[in-house]
Amino acid sequence: MRILHVLDHSLPLQSGYVFRTLGILSAQRSFGWETIQVTSPRYNSAPGPVETVDDWDFHRTAKPRIAFPPVVREMLEMRATERRLVELVEQYLPDILHAHSPVLNGVPAARAARRMGLPFVYEVRAFWEDAAVDLGRGRINGLRYRAVRKMETHVMRRADAVVSLCNPMREEIAARGIPQERISIVPNAVDPAHFGLERHYDKGLAQKLGLSGRTVLGFIGSFYHYEGIDLLISALPRIRAVKPDVVLLLVGGGPEETRLKTIISENNLGSSVYLVGRVPHSEVRRYYDLVDFFVYPRRKMRLTDLVTPLKPLEAMAQGRIVLASDVGGHRELIQDGKTGFLFPPDDPARIASRVIEVISEERRHAFVRQAARHYIESSRTWPICASVYRDVYRNVLRSRG
Repeated sequence: MRILHVLDHSLPLQSGYVFRTLGILSAQRSFGWETIQVTSPRYNSAPGPVETVDDWDFHRTAKPRIAFPPVVREMLEMRATERRLVELVEQYLPDILHAHSPVLNGVPAARAARRMGLPFVYEVRAFWEDAAVDLGRGRINGLRYRAVRKMETHVMRRADAVVSLCNPMREEIAARGIPQERISIVPNAVDPAHFGLERHYDKGLAQKLGLSGRTVLGFIGSFYHYEGIDLLISALPRIRAVKPDVVLLLVGGGPEETRLKTIISENNLGSSVYLVGRVPHSEVRRYYDLVDFFVYPRRKMRLTDLVTPLKPLEAMAQGRIVLASDVGGHRELIQDGKTGFLFPPDDPARIASRVIEVISEERRHAFVRQAARHYIESSRTWPICASVYRDVYRNVLRSRG
């Protein structure tokens, strides 16, 4: 079987979106399938029409040379994507066209699939209209919000099958009128082989960062407002009042980075919060191994209630203690007190209380670490989760005769 995947972005960029893509592609190739990958004009830093990164070939779509205003720009980008897809379909003769959100991929993929007579699968990885609200690019039920939502729903209805990440997303999609039998769940997963249980503590790096001999709380990921990192920083003085050796390590970057630095400075937390910025992917494991407890304090909103993150799974795969806010996306991953710990969202005092409690209950740590790793190995590996595509593809191919 040959599948043409349409992506928003890819390696060499690093994000949860990219790591999910690599997990899916690797699993599908292990099934004996052939995959072709193309990115939209939104990813336009490649030197040519094909870019090879880590043995993966990514076909690129040229960005319009002239800068156009919004709406016109997006329409031209979608047309460019559609033309590129038609070229690749004619070259590779795929069996299925599989587009991954956002709608700027979905619309041209639906058109190209119809034009070339191919089954069309649309994978909804997030509700991008809600993400735009968190980034300050719109408001709930505003004109832009409603327009993007309507377009996304239109693409879902045109798809032969829709894939989502979790049950809350499936319920939201079904509420838009998509038949339940056309919606499948392929949850986020990890490759446990990339995340061993043995911890390699880098004493030199710990000393360089000022973490030696201290209890380290950690957040490794993208710095967005909805992640609630500022809430965790606000909770830290309360935690240190009871546990003075606790410090916070922040690894990553994003729209909130400047604001977080300001909060740290204004509250004189420079000696207890270490923000190291982005690090090369090959170096991330060194920082993981410095952390004693991973904390994911996502705010409660539509986005976090509907979409499951990937980062907690990576920490759990390493047998680490994970604490996370009690929002829908986290509840899909964590059983409170068994595979991790949950705390009420949006409240630094409650975050602090739960962190202090968990740090103090050392006798439970080994059990939770083992349960978290077992959960990953038994339910959240890519070969297990991606096996759902077998039925998805088989059904759409059968429906097309």
